Amino acid sequence: MTTGLLVLVGTVWGALTGTLLPRAAYRFTVPSGQPWRDRCPDGHPLRGWLGRSVCRECARGGARAGGTPGGRAPVGAPSRPGGPAVPDPAPPVSAPAPVSSTALCATVTALVCAALAAATGTRPELAVWLLLAPVGVLLSAVDLRVQRLPDPLTLPLAATALALLGFTALLPEHAGHWRTALYGALALGAGYHLLYRINPGGMGFGDVKLAVGAGAVLGWYGWPTVLLGTFAAFLLGALYGGALVLARRAGRRTAVPFGPFLLAGTLAGLLVGGYTA
Repeated sequence: MTTGLLVLVGTVWGALTGTLLPRAAYRFTVPSGQPWRDRCPDGHPLRGWLGRSVCRECARGGARAGGTPGGRAPVGAPSRPGGPAVPDPAPPVSAPAPVSSTALCATVTALVCAALAAATGTRPELAVWLLLAPVGVLLSAVDLRVQRLPDPLTLPLAATALALLGFTALLPEHAGHWRTALYGALALGAGYHLLYRINPGGMGFGDVKLAVGAGAVLGWYGWPTVLLGTFAAFLLGALYGGALVLARRAGRRTAVPFGPFLLAGTLAGLLVGGYTA
């Protein structure tokens, strides 16, 4: 398979999987300690985790749960048959609007998968990167909105990465080492845990859990890739934080979600590691 065709396959895969992320992003986007959302912005029950953030009723222009379309009673409607008219009540409080559009999720995931396909080529670990990439995009979307990295995503990510890479190590023409991936997961997780213990306000425990999975995929290509991905993550985070301070949109102690930069640094490490392997 030529590189161009491989990139096309990665792009199509990313676009298709990206269209399934908005509902999960919406349901996971809640402050820490609160249960995951189970209703759409208009109050209808949400079933499943994949697909658009709106439900079928909203897509068909249905009524807000418990009321007329839009959740607002008609102006001047009587409170009961034969009773006096009452003012138009305020609409009930609903969940915030969806955090990620289908087009945005599909575009970002397609670009990430295309870049991974171009850098990795026909080696078998590409299948692992393409399976994990949509989860990384989903984690970034959630963390950017509520500064939270959900355990149902971060913990299985690390275990799945190690399991898939363990299987990949049995296939011919792979370019990595599973044992280094395991050591990378332990080392990066321990390093982030140390930073969390030193400064809990600057590093969330969700970042520690995510670092385990990041260390696994970076470690596949060796310790230089682990160092490169880690350095890129902190550099990108520092540049973003510095830009916010210069723009007077944040102070020196303003909390900044680090998950997207951890994932972006991991992507940078994988691209360089896959290209040079």
